[in-house]
Amino acid sequence: MSTLVGWHVELEFSEQGNRTGAVALIRLADGSEIKARGYAMRHPADPDQLRVGEEIAGARALMDLASQLLQKAHTEIDEASGRHSRPLAH
Repeated sequence: MSTLVGWHVELEFSEQGNRTGAVALIRLADGSEIKARGYAMRHPADPDQLRVGEEIAGARALMDLASQLLQKAHTEIDEASGRHSRPLAH
């Protein structure tokens, strides 16, 4: 089996106080880009664990990215078939 295309997802993190933000970006073979965001909040009583905030924010950004990819595919299926189908679920 040969690989036709590969995807690379970029993740960037920001930290502001007790809030960690993540931005995920994917560039698709059709030239489109999808950007997704995720956040994590640290409770003030919890110890600083930057890695944990990054993991949570990153996971949420990737879940948002997955949802947007499913919606994009659903729209393309509808456009190609000329009818309205049920939304794709994850």
